[in-house]
Amino acid sequence: MSEGDDWQAALSEAGELTPEIADAIVSAHGDRGQQAISAVGEGRVKQYRDFTVVVGHSEEYIVENGDCHCKDSEYNLDSTDPDQRCWHALAVDVAEALDAVDYHDMWYSEVREFL
Repeated sequence: MSEGDDWQAALSEAGELTPEIADAIVSAHGDRGQQAISAVGEGRVKQYRDFTVVVGHSEEYIVENGDCHCKDSEYNLDSTDPDQRCWHALAVDVAEALDAVDYHDMWYSEVREFL
């Protein structure tokens, strides 16, 4: 079992983000893990009819099927290693496990029209 599976299993079982689980996320993913935890705590993981979006400080990042197409994923991470994930994808995993995804019953394209 990989480090990523350990914290995910513990989070799923606990149903809450305990200090030990938060430490495991940060231990496995460093600053990316910390950013993911912060995003979830701030309610920045949004689910629309078509996409899950993580709101960053300057952009919104679409995460589909656990994949994100941000520059970090594209340039810095090994796509063949499941433990190397950007903070946006990690935030979605954490938010889903905690039932902390902010659901909006609309298409993301409708939201983009307002931005």
